[in-house]
Amino acid sequence: MAASELYTKYARVWIPDAEEVWKSAELIRDYKQGDNILHLQLEDGSELEHKLDPKTKNLPHLRNPDILVGENDLTALSYLHEPAVLHNLKVRFIDSKLIYTYCGIVLVAINPYENLPIYGTDIINAYSGQNMGDMDPHIFAVAEEAYKQMARDERNQSIIVSGESGAGKTVSAKYAMRYFATVSGSASEANVEEKVLASNPIMEAIGNAKTTRNDNSSRFGKYIEIGFDNRYRIIGANMRTYLLEKSRVVFQADEERNYHVFYQLCASSHLPEFKALKLGSADDFHYTKQGRNPVIDGVDDAKEMSTTRNAFTLLGINESYQMGLFQVLAAILHLGNVEIKDRDSDSSVIPPNNSHLTVFCELMGVTYQDMSHWLCHKKLKTATETYIKTIPKLQAINARDALSKHIYAKLFNWIVDHVNKALHSAVKQHSFIGVLDIYGFETFEINSFEQFCINYANEKLQQQFNMHVFKLEQEEYMKEQIPWTLIDFYDNQPCINLIEAKMGILDLLDEECRMPKGSDDSWAQKLYNTHLKTCALFEKPRMSNKAFIIQHFADKVEYQCEGFLEKNKDTVNEEQINVLKASKFDLLVELFQDEEKATSPTGAPTGGRTRLSVKPDKSRPNQTSKEHKKTVGLQFRNSLQLLMETLNATTPHYVRCIKPNDFKYPFTFDPKRAVQQLRACGVLETIRISAAGFPSRWTYQEFFSRYRVLMKQKDVLTDKKLTCKNVLEKLVQDPDKYQFGKTKIFFRAGQVAYLEKLRADKLRAACIRIQKTIRCWLARKKYLRMKNAAITIQRHVRGYQARCLAKFLRRTRAAIIIQKYQRMYVQRTRYRRMQAAALAMQCILRAYMARQHYKALLREHKAIIIQKMVRGWLARQWYKRSLAAIVYLQCCVRRMRAKRELKKLKIEARSVEHFKKLNIGMENKIMQLQRRIDEQNKENRVLSEKLSGLESTYTVESERLRSEVSRLRGTEEEARNNANRITSLQEELARLRTELQTTRNEKKAIEDWAETYRDEMEQMVSELKEQNGLLKSEKEDLNRLIQEQSQQMTEKMAKALQQETQQLENELNEERSRYQNLLTEHLRLEERYDDLKEEMTLNVNIPKPGHRRTDSTHSSNESESTYTSELVESEESSRGGEVRAALDMSLFLKLQKRVMELEQEKQSLQNELDKREEQFQRARARDDEEHKKARSAELEYESLKRQELESENKKLKHNLNEIRQSLSGNAGAGSAAPGSPSYKVLLDQLNSSNEELEVRKEEVLILRSQLVSQKEAMQHKDEKETMTEPMHYVEDVQKMKDAGEITQAYMGLKDTNRSPIPDLHKLNEDGELWLVYEGLKETNRLLESQLQAQKRSHDNEVEVLRGELQSMKEENNRQQQLLAQNLQLPPEARIEASLQHEITRLTNENLDLMEQLEKQDRTVRKLKKQLKVFAKKIGELEGGQVENISPGQMVDESIRPVNIPRREKDFQGMLEYKKEDELKLVKNLILELKPRGVAVNFIPGLPAYILFMCLRHADYVNDDQKVRSLLTSTINSIKKILKKRGDDFETVSFWLSNTCRFLHCLKQYSGDEQFMKFNSTKQNEHCLSNFDLAEYRQVLSDLAIQIYQQLIKCMENILQPMIVSGMLEHETIQGVSGLKPTGLRKRTSSIADEGTYTLDSILRQLNSFHSIMCQHGTDPELIKQVVKQQFYIIGAVTLNNLLLRKDMCSWSKGMQIRYNVSQLEEWLRDKNLMNCGAKETLEPLIQAAQLLQVKKKTDEDAEAICSMCNALSTAQIVKVLNLYTPVNEFEERVSVTFIRTIQNRLRDRIESPQLLMDTKLIYPVTFPFNPSSLGLETIQIPGSLNLGFLTRV
Repeated sequence: MAASELYTKYARVWIPDAEEVWKSAELIRDYKQGDNILHLQLEDGSELEHKLDPKTKNLPHLRNPDILVGENDLTALSYLHEPAVLHNLKVRFIDSKLIYTYCGIVLVAINPYENLPIYGTDIINAYSGQNMGDMDPHIFAVAEEAYKQMARDERNQSIIVSGESGAGKTVSAKYAMRYFATVSGSASEANVEEKVLASNPIMEAIGNAKTTRNDNSSRFGKYIEIGFDNRYRIIGANMRTYLLEKSRVVFQADEERNYHVFYQLCASSHLPEFKALKLGSADDFHYTKQGRNPVIDGVDDAKEMSTTRNAFTLLGINESYQMGLFQVLAAILHLGNVEIKDRDSDSSVIPPNNSHLTVFCELMGVTYQDMSHWLCHKKLKTATETYIKTIPKLQAINARDALSKHIYAKLFNWIVDHVNKALHSAVKQHSFIGVLDIYGFETFEINSFEQFCINYANEKLQQQFNMHVFKLEQEEYMKEQIPWTLIDFYDNQPCINLIEAKMGILDLLDEECRMPKGSDDSWAQKLYNTHLKTCALFEKPRMSNKAFIIQHFADKVEYQCEGFLEKNKDTVNEEQINVLKASKFDLLVELFQDEEKATSPTGAPTGGRTRLSVKPDKSRPNQTSKEHKKTVGLQFRNSLQLLMETLNATTPHYVRCIKPNDFKYPFTFDPKRAVQQLRACGVLETIRISAAGFPSRWTYQEFFSRYRVLMKQKDVLTDKKLTCKNVLEKLVQDPDKYQFGKTKIFFRAGQVAYLEKLRADKLRAACIRIQKTIRCWLARKKYLRMKNAAITIQRHVRGYQARCLAKFLRRTRAAIIIQKYQRMYVQRTRYRRMQAAALAMQCILRAYMARQHYKALLREHKAIIIQKMVRGWLARQWYKRSLAAIVYLQCCVRRMRAKRELKKLKIEARSVEHFKKLNIGMENKIMQLQRRIDEQNKENRVLSEKLSGLESTYTVESERLRSEVSRLRGTEEEARNNANRITSLQEELARLRTELQTTRNEKKAIEDWAETYRDEMEQMVSELKEQNGLLKSEKEDLNRLIQEQSQQMTEKMAKALQQETQQLENELNEERSRYQNLLTEHLRLEERYDDLKEEMTLNVNIPKPGHRRTDSTHSSNESESTYTSELVESEESSRGGEVRAALDMSLFLKLQKRVMELEQEKQSLQNELDKREEQFQRARARDDEEHKKARSAELEYESLKRQELESENKKLKHNLNEIRQSLSGNAGAGSAAPGSPSYKVLLDQLNSSNEELEVRKEEVLILRSQLVSQKEAMQHKDEKETMTEPMHYVEDVQKMKDAGEITQAYMGLKDTNRSPIPDLHKLNEDGELWLVYEGLKETNRLLESQLQAQKRSHDNEVEVLRGELQSMKEENNRQQQLLAQNLQLPPEARIEASLQHEITRLTNENLDLMEQLEKQDRTVRKLKKQLKVFAKKIGELEGGQVENISPGQMVDESIRPVNIPRREKDFQGMLEYKKEDELKLVKNLILELKPRGVAVNFIPGLPAYILFMCLRHADYVNDDQKVRSLLTSTINSIKKILKKRGDDFETVSFWLSNTCRFLHCLKQYSGDEQFMKFNSTKQNEHCLSNFDLAEYRQVLSDLAIQIYQQLIKCMENILQPMIVSGMLEHETIQGVSGLKPTGLRKRTSSIADEGTYTLDSILRQLNSFHSIMCQHGTDPELIKQVVKQQFYIIGAVTLNNLLLRKDMCSWSKGMQIRYNVSQLEEWLRDKNLMNCGAKETLEPLIQAAQLLQVKKKTDEDAEAICSMCNALSTAQIVKVLNLYTPVNEFEERVSVTFIRTIQNRLRDRIESPQLLMDTKLIYPVTFPFNPSSLGLETIQIPGSLNLGFLTRV
């Protein structure tokens, strides 16, 4: 079409820009042919005149419509050019946060510099099995395509990952390998996939380094071949490496680092095993500090070292080899620190005793002298002589660095070899997928030999890429039968010839290297002379003679010739190598072993393919092999040639990695850098090749659906192809702009945009017409509303005015009346006020006068009293003064007289007469004293005589005393010996005194505490009385409040109950899920075990354990592992002559061991599940009871506890008083001796405690016996009506060694069998009473013989009771302490603490009693069952004495005779069969039964009823082997038929229904009370009588779970292909959404063709599932669970695909999804399944559809979205908003600001970060008990089942 049709006003174009590369502008005038200027307006509003090139007159590139921006595939763009590609990538990367985009066959990956949650296992599962075009672009999609093509086409695949440093090549390759490892798994048990992934950290450590562009840049290329077996499971891998950057070992530029492993070693130098390496910080070594930035942000080198070592270990490199590797690496670091000094201009020297060289020699095991010598010397050889020459310092340093590089290269090769050995597999490789991680095109300021080789490799890869793209285009055209014309595309063969052809750059370089005096300058001159004038791609820089320029496919690159020859030769001093070879270090010798061999680029064949050597080896001068002398360039060329041959032999897949910016900013896009890389990586070349032909391709159906609006009704024909042709010929006049293929229409570039413009114009015109009509209708409606409103207003105003006039008149009249009455009131009020005032004044005046008169009288009276008092006081004062004066006068007179008398006495005393008078008495005294002296003298003489006598006696006495002294000395020794005893007694006395004092103190403290306690109790009683009064007074208020709050409390409790119930249900579901997942794993292993068993030739006879009657006899392990039933044995015997190949017995044993472990774990999980269910039921019952009794129980409980506390306090007071009295009476040391009052008090307390204990025990025993009797009575209710037979108890009782068990069994039987007085004549008519009496007598005698043993046990019990008594004392003390603590609390807290403590105590007691009761109950049941067994055996032995008793009947043991009537002779609901007919029964009823015929013609669950009736007969005849054999054969046969036809939904559903019915029958007729209550009387008579099959019920429950999971799997396999097509792609509402243009990766058509699925397909399939389950009689609850699972799968798969498909996230698709969901809900309503929880599983999908349709602009919209999407995670919401894509131009995209607002609002959500829903989730299944009302006696067996050998009993 003409340019004038496209370049019109408002058309948008791209113009070049220096900053943004391309800038968008809009035409403000139409372009006319011949114009030289375009008038444009930029996006910022400024206008611009764009001048066209006068020579070419090329117009600027047109911009694609907004509807095409952000496409998954760049080839879907209508205009294919550089600005469109750049803009599309930018929009996806910046706005939508999408880093992957398709460009035809290329996946463009932009490095986000941020960890994204798009690589989890859920994402891998989502992409697994999907077509590449059906999902959004991803590295997993490319990997899945390669994996699928490998399996489908039987052809090897390659994934070529390229890009410049920092673009993310290594990470992309790593994720591709992770995908293969996840989806394929390993073919052996060696975990090869883990080893493949483990090789990554090793190769990154030794081959990656930090550069200015990338923190983890790969400095080598690698090609990893992942091998697969014929089942496409990973069996091994092999790695090839290319061009290791060895120069980095010795030199790093600024801000760069050496290889990571060196820094990891330095960071781990503190570890003990690295001490010998003598390392330190990275700044200490020359080879690691040149970049001056040894640390990478966010990277812990020590932790990375640990990861590297773990990877080495996983790959089989042991610890000694690892330490050897680290030793070599440390030696390289030390070698770099060796200092070399100038000796003179031509020689150099190493200073003696250089520490680093010493460490190097120690680590490498070489001599110091040799290494120091050859580092400064070299050997020159001529034809006749050998010279040793010194070298200058610079050459010595270069030789040292060359040695370091050589050692590191050898080490690198050795590690790669060992990694390949670890990844090699002995299994034959069937195919492989290669992942090529190779350097991209590089251009720097200074480009050297490495960049030349890298760009040479990229030239070869680009040529291969161009040829492949061209080939695919040609195949597509030929397939559609489009006329093929040769498309011109860029061929870079001339550039490749320039490099590798004869006399090319590499050829000349090798020739110059062979020249004796070759140099870089001479080589440059040869290049100039050879290519400067002959090749247009070769140029010479103007200002340099040592450089050259090559025009590569991506850009011109200038290479500096300096260093080319040296790097190409890669020489190293031979003598240095010889020194290293002579090392004592084994690993070093191993590294240089291959120096002695001729090394070629190809090694030995490994795994059936040719391998490339890891690195080219260094040349050795003394070796004659030409192969060894190959230069680096030649070896690299050969390696590259081998790589190209490998890639050409595979199907390539391309991943181009783009680096968005040079600063590593997350999600920052630099257009200049992006365009450079797009040009370099070939993406734009792909676009150019596509644009040269017909890039846009539509199927006829898609074109018709999209552009139906451009057709008229008469143009639409039945043939869509013809319709499209006719319409297109009218729309596009130039026939060259399109071509019609077999299935598609091909368009030239820009034609889709033109058609989109026509479609948009048509829709815009339609919109204008619709708007015009609607606006007219709205204006008309508005006018009519205004007119009606005006009339209404007028009517109301006029009415209002009339009402106002009437109101005014009424108010005027009312005002007059009010005035009259007001005036009258005012006058009357005034008169009354004046009257009242006059009366008040009179009253006040009279009162005042009366008060004045009263005051005058009062004053006069008081004055008289005062006068009286004053006068009396004055008289008393005068009298007191007179009396005092008289007394004083008397004193003065008497003093004067006394003085005179004294004077007279003094004079008389001085006279002689006075003395004489005094001495008269003294003479008498002297005479008396004289007489006394004489008497004393006489006494002295008598005493002297006595003394002489005493002296004589003393002599005698002294002799006697001497003998006595000797005796006393002997006793002195004894006294000394008793001294210690005295000390101890004194200490004991002191201790006793201390104890006495302590006791007194305690007594005092107790008395004080008692006094305090009494006061507090009195205070508490008073407070309680007050509170009681307050409570009574507040009772009415509380009742009112309770009435008001009852509703609130009910809601609150209901909410709490619901939350707790929900929590318990979640926990229960989790436990069920774990248990059922374990069952699934067990089923898988069991199936694998069966497969192995069928292939084995060994006949393994697994013994069948005997069937016992106790409830713990057979576990699920035994029943499920008993695979050798009679059926299987007979089948094996029938083909016993066949010989099969033996399998690996070790694998069989491992599987068997694993099965046993899983069984044990399953049993433990089952126990835990039962416990959880019991807790759940108990909690639910408790919550219900609390909810019912919440109001009344609270007050009753408080009053009860108050009474208990008061009684307890009284009791404690009483005990305290008794103790106080006893202690006060006897406070001495012996107060606690036996016989003392305190001892008696304690003894009384002990006795009372014993009595209380006995009472409690009796109560427990009574309660226990009652419970046992009730339980046994219910269990054996039906047995009381059966005939009994005589039996003896001796055999059973002798086996009961515990007398306590015998007693309990005896009492339990007596209580259980107690019945009304029987009819003795009827009972004894056959002599039965006598037999029973004899048996009871023997039992009594045996019980008497056990009485002595019981006494001994009684003594032991007494001891136990004493211990319990002691514990009760301790408990009592603890209670007292607790009570004392409670008394210190305030009254409210005291009551609450007491109540809490009492509740805890009672709960613990109840739990203990319940546990004991359950234990005793189990013991009683066990003993009763044993008694029944022995009774049966005794009855069989004495069967000859008893008549008319059937063998299947049993005796009910009773102490007293019971009345048991005979059973009538009618059908008992049992089927009898012979043992040999069991195989026939199982075969006809299970293996060969057709479910469809049974479901249509017979009653549901008929096979289950027949099997149970057969089982009843086996139980009736008491044949345990028959019971066990029947159950085992049934279970194994069901498993066998499910294994054979497990993919048939009808079969699986049929046996799920019958298994559940069989399980319900086992429960219904088990005899348990919880199941019997649903039965009729007749059904209760049919209960099992001999065997407890509870354990088999668990086995059947597990089998039902396995069948259910298999049913879900089968259903999922059927539904899976329908869901995406029916729920997402199919347009249920036709015409709502038109298809957008798609690219090369075509998606599945959403139009309902013949082969596609629709929503109706899903509904029909759901109807089929439901009808089949209903026909089979599946339980309704189970059907609900199946439907819930079905809807979850539909919702999860649909939502996951929606989250991974950008083209599905639009407004119209949201409407389609909501309509589809409504149809599913309608289906649920039709089936009455709305309450099964299925609708809730669709809630995330519903909210996602609503999210696509709601407004997404303002903050209010964001708030509404956050509140609406509560079932979606934050990641899912943001993902949907990022993917939202308008289908029409009238829709708007979601802004980045709005998405950030959503993220900020949802930041506080606590949720899983997982993006996708788990489609493998299976809800835990439960099988609620569903009893059948069908009587067993009414069931008839159809003849079509061929079961004539069964006999009705």
